[in-house]
Amino acid sequence: MIKRFLHVGCGPAKKGPRTPGFAGDGWDEIRLDIDASVNPDVIASITDLSPIETASLDAVFSSHNIEHLYPHEAPLALREFHRVLNNDGFVVITCPDIASVAAYIANNGLDSVAYMSGMGPITPLDMVFGHNASIQNGNVYMAHRTAFTRKTLQKALSQSGYGSIMTFEKPARFELWALATKTEQSRAKVVDLVMQHIPGSQSIRDRLMAE
Repeated sequence: MIKRFLHVGCGPAKKGPRTPGFAGDGWDEIRLDIDASVNPDVIASITDLSPIETASLDAVFSSHNIEHLYPHEAPLALREFHRVLNNDGFVVITCPDIASVAAYIANNGLDSVAYMSGMGPITPLDMVFGHNASIQNGNVYMAHRTAFTRKTLQKALSQSGYGSIMTFEKPARFELWALATKTEQSRAKVVDLVMQHIPGSQSIRDRLMAE
């Protein structure tokens, strides 16, 4: 049976960046974005997914979206992700890790190049406030308005009603990753989902199984 996942903030690419698990043939992607110019399947804000029926999806994938919201809006989005999932569903979220960005700023300053991306050099200013070149060119959707640490992302997911939650720091990439299930699931099932959807999951699995 084909499962369906909602790719929020999908951007312009058809079948664009996704987790290894979602790249398989067993998943059908529904593209959602607030920006009509990227031609999504659904035009909507992640704080209001009313075009999507309650409990109608198997998964939600959010890559670098929640940092674009104001602090009071992020819980709205997390609750909307929760609402559209069926009882066996789960969400995968990745966003900047403000703790590792802050550590980099303390050691290297605001304007040094932290890494190269497909959009060119990325500085701490880009990671904190949003990709400056895109904003300068008129794409104000790229502005960042909030930030998370592993602890605050875990707390936000818990307060939004998710059953089982695992969060991970990837400081070398200045990223946080989270996988959260709508309802409480066995540790074995959540670890299996992590293995499918979180990059570098073999080392994560070894650590989890040692705990």
